[in-house]
Amino acid sequence: MVIQEGLWYHKEHEWIRVDGIRATLGISDFAQEALGDIVYLEFPAVGRTVKPGAAITEVESTKTTSPVYAPVGGTIVAVNETLKDRPELINKDPYGDGWIAVIEMNQPKEVDKLMTASAYEKFLKAEAH
Repeated sequence: MVIQEGLWYHKEHEWIRVDGIRATLGISDFAQEALGDIVYLEFPAVGRTVKPGAAITEVESTKTTSPVYAPVGGTIVAVNETLKDRPELINKDPYGDGWIAVIEMNQPKEVDKLMTASAYEKFLKAEAH
């Protein structure tokens, strides 16, 4: 399992990569592994305003359907259209080509409530016990 440095992690296993006021969102390697083969992604609506912790979409795998949560609030400004035809990219490259959406944050300080890579690693270890 890979936990990538330089990202911010949410307790529901989403990550964001922050660039200014934009946050690129995806699910962690841990989450994609737990889900199994991802076969479908429902796209969140571009232009939709989201609150931190709110379910914004869901991914469907061969095992289950699981919500994807917004770690931060703001407006969805982009979605990864490539996943329409290739949802398996979430499994193959969860921190790269498997990103799901971009949120333009309305409160960038919300990032401070998320976990660093090392904090997320500790969180996963605690959850396993």
